[in-house]
Amino acid sequence: MTNHKVIVALGDRSYPVIVGSGASTELESLLPKTAKRAVIITQQNIPFEVKLSLPNTKIFIGNGEQYKTLQTIETISQQFAKFGLTRSDVVISIGGGMVTDVAGFAAASWHRGTAVVHLPTTLVGMVDAAIGGKTGVNLEQGKNLVGAFWQPSAVVCDVDALKSLPERETRCGLGEVAKYHFLSGDDLLSLEMTSRIARCVEIKAKIVSDDEREQGGRAVLNYGHTLAHALERSSGFALAHGEAVAIGMIFAAHLAHVMNRIDDLRLAYHYKVIRDVYGLSVSIPNTMKRNQLIDLMRLDKKAIDGLTFVLDSKNGIEIVSGISEKYLNESFDAMQLL
Repeated sequence: MTNHKVIVALGDRSYPVIVGSGASTELESLLPKTAKRAVIITQQNIPFEVKLSLPNTKIFIGNGEQYKTLQTIETISQQFAKFGLTRSDVVISIGGGMVTDVAGFAAASWHRGTAVVHLPTTLVGMVDAAIGGKTGVNLEQGKNLVGAFWQPSAVVCDVDALKSLPERETRCGLGEVAKYHFLSGDDLLSLEMTSRIARCVEIKAKIVSDDEREQGGRAVLNYGHTLAHALERSSGFALAHGEAVAIGMIFAAHLAHVMNRIDDLRLAYHYKVIRDVYGLSVSIPNTMKRNQLIDLMRLDKKAIDGLTFVLDSKNGIEIVSGISEKYLNESFDAMQLL
């Protein structure tokens, strides 16, 4: 089967995203010609290997969001120095969204910018996290609050990596795929997996090309994410990102509904797509409390002008700022959260 190739068009910083079975065999041809050595950033539990002819070393980072920190970036940087990584060399990430976020930020910081190539091994990583140049780590106060925009030199989505994923991890990826369903209106589940991933990449590539640094339209990629990030933190990250995004989109639909931006049919359509078609949970765990979630949402990095959400409307998905807490409470009431 021929691999799909999607270009993220950013002028002289444009780069390819290769999607397909066995796509990792193209990795070495996509590395910068200046690179004389490589550092691979990955995790111990990722059973995916790549073959490189240039000298390389591996850095293993911890599993879980508790390791997505500035301390991890410092540890990685010390290993870069020990290995003698230069600005002309390359960093390669192999793993899910956490790995691509951490590796991308480490590369952006090392010598004020060292090339990075991502090889995402999860569905979330392939359709979302590895593409677009957003990197970052968490603080106690919020998710992804410290980071940089640093575009990769290439992204390689080898769908063979998905074969070893547990069912829950694949289901989490469907949360992000469902997001693209609402952004594009495409029936993504009608496509086989490789074509589905490639279509999601095309949608994101177009949005990123139009708004690289999220100063406008790119923020629509955060559909469902305002509550999702709060849910993740409130659960101690026991709730996975894709699961949280699915619930977050349902909450955003209720919020749009109480604000008269969408009608009953459109609200019901969200439930049909997310719960019935994609098979994802649409309920906020009853162990969580709305006041804590609202406080966490106020820390969201989009909240420049009060509570800010990406919401549906008759004109499509839009960014809405300065939302009254009254509407949030009405939405929580509709979802029966105390």
